[in-house]
Amino acid sequence: MSAYAKTAIKKIGIPRLIITSLFIFVLIMGFVIQLPMGLLFGDILQRFGMFGILVLAMVPSIQAGTGPNFALAIGIICGLLGIIISIELGFIGLLCFVMAILISLPIAIISGVLYGKLLNAVKGAEMTIATYIGFSVVSLMCIGWVVLPFTEGTMLWPIAGKGLRLTFTLENTFGQILDNFLAFSIGGVEIPTGLILFFLVTCFVVFLFTKSKMGTLILAAGKNPKYAESSGINIDRGRIVASIVSTVLGAIGIIVFSQSYGFVQLYTAPLMMAFPAVAAVLIGGATAKRAKISHAIIGVLLFQGLLTSALPVANVIFPEGNLSEIIRMVVQNGIILYALTKVDGGN
Repeated sequence: MSAYAKTAIKKIGIPRLIITSLFIFVLIMGFVIQLPMGLLFGDILQRFGMFGILVLAMVPSIQAGTGPNFALAIGIICGLLGIIISIELGFIGLLCFVMAILISLPIAIISGVLYGKLLNAVKGAEMTIATYIGFSVVSLMCIGWVVLPFTEGTMLWPIAGKGLRLTFTLENTFGQILDNFLAFSIGGVEIPTGLILFFLVTCFVVFLFTKSKMGTLILAAGKNPKYAESSGINIDRGRIVASIVSTVLGAIGIIVFSQSYGFVQLYTAPLMMAFPAVAAVLIGGATAKRAKISHAIIGVLLFQGLLTSALPVANVIFPEGNLSEIIRMVVQNGIILYALTKVDGGN
């Protein structure tokens, strides 16, 4: 093997190379067994946009040195509150979507400050504490969804007339408002233009933040905390700001996810949503101490692309019983398991 090939493989990383090869192999298998490839590629693009911002939320926290944000559920809860309050106030369409984001922002900022202060108090055990904080917030809100005094009928249990449903539709509010914006079809592939554009614009905004003075300080503090502290950089403040940005992105991410999915899922639905996001950014090339926006983009494409394409292929190859669902779980959790082995920066 030439030195150039060795350098290229080392730069890409053998695990990412294997997953990319598996993704391409599954797509080839889909073509061979004559799956509707246009529909499949359309689904991949949609899931790329749906999960993109949730994965992007991992970048600020990793850059600040607090590791992947396993407490992403905090931001998700803030976003869900924004959606519900916006609907409760009677907004519909694009205004409802915008108001959901605007309402969720102050909630996410306050939550991010508190979460950042907590992480500063438990330095060295951030990821473990964050996981339990995320679980605790989701469990607490299971009570909140029942007792909060919302009155909009489409969100309430129909018989009791109080308490929010497990799932309710966004069909009459802002369901798929981004997906349908400037959407077009080419070669049988439906392109959700608005959804993809929104994700890319968000990536650009986060990129500008990383190039700002605060973003540079956060990056420096995350890379070498002792050197940064000796240079007069306030590390704790940078970690709090990064937590705020990550929580805000989590809130916006779930609003974008919900509009594309067409439904809002409450109660325990946000419980495990951090793990696929963590797995995606690590598969994209990030480690627990280093992450770039490109890692989020590549990671969400590989992770969601593989999950989306593997299931229909497995359905055709293994039509018996529920084997395809088992294979999907093996693929998903196998990827997450691999990704978590990289948390300490292993190759």
